[in-house]
Amino acid sequence: MAIKIFIDQGHNPSGYFNSGAEANGVYESEVNYQVGIYLQNLLNNDPRFEARVSRPTPDTILGTNNSTSLQERVRMANEWPADYFISIHCNSNPNPDVNGTEVYIYQTGTQSNWLAAAVLTAVTQTVGTRNNGVRVNPSLYVLRRTNMPSILIELAYVTNESDAQKLRDDQYQFANGIYLGIKQYFGFQ
Repeated sequence: MAIKIFIDQGHNPSGYFNSGAEANGVYESEVNYQVGIYLQNLLNNDPRFEARVSRPTPDTILGTNNSTSLQERVRMANEWPADYFISIHCNSNPNPDVNGTEVYIYQTGTQSNWLAAAVLTAVTQTVGTRNNGVRVNPSLYVLRRTNMPSILIELAYVTNESDAQKLRDDQYQFANGIYLGIKQYFGFQ
């Protein structure tokens, strides 16, 4: 029985509501979309997994505003039903020196926590971003409302020049890092 993983590419396409951060010529929604597609392909080429994405095409728009967009992502995962939920995002900060990767969870000491730790380590080792740790944020809707272990990955900062270059040029490596982390979490080779 394949492990069902729902990949939520955070935000809607540029030019629509809820389109995410942009800086240094990098558009969060486009990076999220492409990393999610690469990850879906990696998982679906591995018979142990079955993956679906929230945005199957670059111009898929979910919901009619920010809250219905989040509700739709959660609904898709819960109704499938997925075994795990992974939301992909890019970060931004007014300070351009802030950089690195972090993974958000609903609470510590959970399967989400162990998955987040494995994914974070694999991404930072694969792509070379700074490891900013696993962070608890119970206010994040997609972590709060999904019925399965859920993580939200902030790949890197669009506002940091070095991170932005990685987000532009290493999208496959980000996906591969997430995939390697998922495999490590399950103890797969």
